[in-house]
Amino acid sequence: MSSIEVQQFTYLHGDIELAGYMAQPSRYPRAGILIVPTIAGPTKLMFDRARWLASLGYSAMVCDLYGKGVVEDIREARQLADALRSDAEYYRERFRCALEELRTRSKLANSRIAAIGYCMGGEVVLEMARGGEDIALVVSFHGLLATPLPAKRGVIKSRILVCHGRADPFVPPKQMRAFLEEMDFAGADCHVHIYSGVLHGFTDISSGSKSVEAVRYDASADRQSKAAMLSMFDEVFENKKTPDQY
Repeated sequence: MSSIEVQQFTYLHGDIELAGYMAQPSRYPRAGILIVPTIAGPTKLMFDRARWLASLGYSAMVCDLYGKGVVEDIREARQLADALRSDAEYYRERFRCALEELRTRSKLANSRIAAIGYCMGGEVVLEMARGGEDIALVVSFHGLLATPLPAKRGVIKSRILVCHGRADPFVPPKQMRAFLEEMDFAGADCHVHIYSGVLHGFTDISSGSKSVEAVRYDASADRQSKAAMLSMFDEVFENKKTPDQY
């Protein structure tokens, strides 16, 4: 089995300097996975997820949102997020830069790429799909589903997996219905998993310690959503063996 290599580096979006974190096997990664963090930015939890995916054979890169690393003050994070979202095309371009960095820095011998995101990161990866990004799969965990630029018919190239807490107050039923109608209109290959009674932030084990009542960890939803993602990875990337696995 290959060992895991970890890199920390900077990359640019225009004149904005961003911080990247990559974990990957030393040989023959199955595919590249871009990890887009929550509104707070790249946390230790995201880095842990990158190393976990690397242990499963993927090149996994955690990208930066604002060029500020982790933003502890949620009010500041919301201000930064609102500013970034204010120009939808610029918003999408911020993460195209991260995809290119993943392609450049990974040890991939193929073009197989997926993007996964949490909360605001889920919103981001769905924006990538709506923008027609040439990636195999996007996965949104408790992500926001609304958009100022709905997908046009036939533009979405990615398969889509959305993992959603039914009790998430940030994504009310009306927003979910509009999203499903948008995906149907666009002709997207979209799977939606809904977890009854589950709130926002269900994949973050530290959510229970936060004062925001809308955000709570749910062990079953976390486990089932991870399993759904890995199952999609196996389907999309065909679980092909690398030369050292025969």
